[in-house]
Amino acid sequence: MRVAVVENMRNTGLGALATALDEAGAEIEWFRVWRDGILPSDIASHDALVVLGGEQSALDDETHPYLPELARLARRFGDAGKAVLGICLGSQILARAYGADNHLGTAREFGWHRIGVTDEGRIDPLLSAVGGELTIFEWHADTFSLPEGAVRLATSAVAENQAFRIGRAVYGTQFHFEADMRVVEEWKADFPDTIARIAPGWLENHAILAAEHGAAADAAGLAIARAWVELIEPQEVGLPSQLSA
Repeated sequence: MRVAVVENMRNTGLGALATALDEAGAEIEWFRVWRDGILPSDIASHDALVVLGGEQSALDDETHPYLPELARLARRFGDAGKAVLGICLGSQILARAYGADNHLGTAREFGWHRIGVTDEGRIDPLLSAVGGELTIFEWHADTFSLPEGAVRLATSAVAENQAFRIGRAVYGTQFHFEADMRVVEEWKADFPDTIARIAPGWLENHAILAAEHGAAADAAGLAIARAWVELIEPQEVGLPSQLSA
C-alpha cells in the first residue's frame, strides 16, 4: 500500500491517520510542497493521496503556485478510482478540483466542536462508526460549496459542508479528525501566537478543554482514519518477466 502525503505547511502531522496507516503496513511518501513545491509526477506510483491542511487558502496561487497542479492531481487520483483524502485546506482544494466555489474568511472555527452527521453520513463507510454526531477538532476560516455530484456527510452551523464524498473513495473533511491530543499539544507549542490571536483564552483553558473533549475526539478520529485506510485498494506490482536461458 503506497500513499502519497502532501504537506502544505511545516509541522502539520498525520496524528490518528499515521496510526491507521501504520496498522495497515502502508508505505508513506511525503511531498513537502511548502519547501520545494514538488508534487507526485504521476498517479501510477501511489495507491492513495492525502492532502493536509495549511495556513494558505485554496486560491492562493500567487504565493503558492503549485496549488492549481495539486487540484488537478487530486482530480486525476479520484477519476482513476483511487482513494483520496483532503483534510481542512485539503478539503477546500478538493472542492476546487471538482468545480465548487471556495469561500474565504466566512467560516471561522477553532478548537473542539460538535459536528452533525447527515443521514447519508450515517451509512457511509467513513463516518458510519461515529453515530449521529461527533466531537472533533477544527481550525479553519474558509469553507466551500458542495461539489456537483458530491454527497454531504457531516455539517455544522458554521460550515455547512464539514465532510463530503465523491465517487467511491474521494473524501474531504473540513474538520481535523487526524488531530489527536498529541497533535493538538504540538500545535499549541508551535503556534501559540496565532492561537492566542484567533481564540483568546483557549491556551489558558486548554487543559480543561482537553480533559472534557480530547478522549472522545481521539476515538472518533481514529475510527475515521481506519475507515478511510480500509478504502485504499493497493495495486499489485508486476514482477519482471523471466529471461529464457
